[in-house]
Amino acid sequence: MNMRICVSSSCHLKGFQQIIELLQRMIEQNEICADITLSGRFCAGKCNREGVTVIVDDDVYTGVIEEGFHEFFAEKVLGKLKGV
Repeated sequence: MNMRICVSSSCHLKGFQQIIELLQRMIEQNEICADITLSGRFCAGKCNREGVTVIVDDDVYTGVIEEGFHEFFAEKVLGKLKGV
């Protein structure tokens, strides 16, 4: 699975650093390091009023924030890896 996090100035102001740290922590905790390639990407062109844009394979998710991160990760990352 390829995950790209927008690291543009807009997502920077919306906290991409915290989202990256959460992603790294959850990837390690779930022992799926070998299954995921995590990288940054300059502007994804999907700016939202709040939150960061995260691209999982070809699916674009906007508005990813700390408060909803665990649900996002469970559904869009773990769920996709498990084929759910």
